[in-house]
Amino acid sequence: MKRTILFLSVLCVSCAGKMDIQTVDRMPVDSYNDYYVSNREPLQPQQFIKLPAGSIEPEGWIRKQLELQKDGLCGHLGEISAWLQKENNAWLTNGGEWGWEEVPYWLRGYGNMAYALKDERLLKETGYWIEAILAGQREDGNFGPAYLNNGKQDFWPNMIVLWIMQSYYEYTGDSRVIDFMTRYCNFLLTVKDEDFLSSYWENSRGGDNLWSVVWLYNRTGDESLLALAGKIHRNTADWTKSTQLPNWHNVNIAQGVREPATYYMFTKDSSMLSASYNVQSLVRRAFGQVPGGMFGADENARTGFFDPRQGTETCGFAEQMASDEIMLLITGDPYWAENCEDIAFNSFPAAFMPDYKSLRYLTCPNMVLSDSGNHHPGIDNAGPFLAMNPFSSRCCQHNHGFGWPYYAEHLILATPDNGVAAVLYNACKAKIKAGDGTEITVRENTCYPFEEKTRFVFNMEKNVSFPLYLRIPQWCNGASLTVNGKTYASGLAPGKYLRIEREWSDGDEVVLNLPMDYSSRRWQVNKNSVSINYGPLTLSLKIEEEYKRKLSTETAIWDSKWQSGADVSAWPSYEIYPAGKWNYALETDAPFVLERREWPSDDNPFTLSSVPMEFKARGRLVPGWKIDEYGLCGVLPYEDAVKSERVDDITLVPMGAARLRISAFPVSE
Repeated sequence: MKRTILFLSVLCVSCAGKMDIQTVDRMPVDSYNDYYVSNREPLQPQQFIKLPAGSIEPEGWIRKQLELQKDGLCGHLGEISAWLQKENNAWLTNGGEWGWEEVPYWLRGYGNMAYALKDERLLKETGYWIEAILAGQREDGNFGPAYLNNGKQDFWPNMIVLWIMQSYYEYTGDSRVIDFMTRYCNFLLTVKDEDFLSSYWENSRGGDNLWSVVWLYNRTGDESLLALAGKIHRNTADWTKSTQLPNWHNVNIAQGVREPATYYMFTKDSSMLSASYNVQSLVRRAFGQVPGGMFGADENARTGFFDPRQGTETCGFAEQMASDEIMLLITGDPYWAENCEDIAFNSFPAAFMPDYKSLRYLTCPNMVLSDSGNHHPGIDNAGPFLAMNPFSSRCCQHNHGFGWPYYAEHLILATPDNGVAAVLYNACKAKIKAGDGTEITVRENTCYPFEEKTRFVFNMEKNVSFPLYLRIPQWCNGASLTVNGKTYASGLAPGKYLRIEREWSDGDEVVLNLPMDYSSRRWQVNKNSVSINYGPLTLSLKIEEEYKRKLSTETAIWDSKWQSGADVSAWPSYEIYPAGKWNYALETDAPFVLERREWPSDDNPFTLSSVPMEFKARGRLVPGWKIDEYGLCGVLPYEDAVKSERVDDITLVPMGAARLRISAFPVSE
């Protein structure tokens, strides 16, 4: 990777010697981290190295989201979902009835949530399932339910289990995991190509299996895994074509985007890396001319259905965030951090009820009705997919839980030169070995993205020298840095990393100031509509939300399976209706005025009642813009659509707090 350095300053600091401050495009890869497992030869070196699961304790609003998740659906799904009942479960009993992707989907998020919160109840339940899976491995190395498609094994659920085992090993150091995964990978080498990854889901998602091979090879050096990597890649759907994708299912794309880049680490063929960037670009040019970091594929992307009223599965949000995090580790490109934050701050939170006890299958950038009606073919699936329901499709119901834990695990990263990096910003406490191997506690204190300052305090038993890397977001002009109260750098280049190398002492404090300002994005494909950003936050029209409680058994889809005896009344569904006008064109020439509110006492900024920012703006009603024939927010009006003569005062809020939203506006100038 090309490494460009812009020299900023070298200063003498009392009691600490010299401090070098530079901006760099990427991490140095001419050395290997001495304390954390990363890519070994012949793999392409990593730019960033994820710390073991449990190394980072989330704080602030991200901890609150995890606590809500723990007390909500993910934390209690084992009590209500038939797919997770222990009696006659195929993941616990050979030949059991209940078994495919649901247990692994749920356990992936549940387990990593347990490691982040260090919650004894969650840890005990996680261990119960993992012990059963370890004990159930067969003599040939295979494991899990013998789920078949056309007489061939479906390897997809096992791919998820490998990710579960990786996190469990990182948290516990249980050596049985290495043996379990090694035996399974040896088994995969014996499967004939024509019988391997042959069905739709596993074929699309072979990259998940490939990432586990990377993880295992780095810990064992077993060269047979290099052959397995080639086998997985050649039997996975081809994500390398320049003008088409293997399929247009939104979750498959969100996962498949990383497969070529993962294989690039084995081959060092830059065309593989470019292919992942092409997947990201291709789907967003065609269907992603919308705010929120995703693309319109409310099951599958379709010609003609690219308006911001098209949605994304909650699964898709979580999987794309995971891909962004993996791509960040592989490439070091700040773009992937920005895209991850775009989804995490603007799209993902609004997919849930504020108490996380129900969720939507689909969430859209422009969404003015969240009911249990069937909106097909306006959306590409037939069913009540816009309502908040604890059984809003069994995939998202079980899979949503890993989005926040994985995000939290990437807040602090290690670097090849034994440094520390903060690339995604949020409040946390992390333990990391750096420099000469001294363990450092990094305390990150911030309400980002709802404030501009992020403070880092370092605690250690002795002085130690190491580089600290901080990302300067692409949207930020005028970023500045202080160390122990003194300003050492200002006007920092956006889209780069700031590298601070010095001898650090116990109690040192670094403050990164990221001034936020307004920016706009024009969506030419979508009638030249506009989205307004404030820093990394996209703003949405504040639409008063009217919630109607429903009985979940009456509004759930056909594959909802409740456990016998589950208290359905404790898990209600909700429809959300607009209690005010929503069909506004935005006066882009009028000023936007930020009004700050008190930080919410419950640490949850993602509701209309608690969001700490509101923005005053002006708009004109567009009378012809209405709910359409499918019961959806109508497609954006043409630029010359009739608009009201009257200009109204309107309020905008961060998009992630708006469960009903207009985020891509027609323009009134």
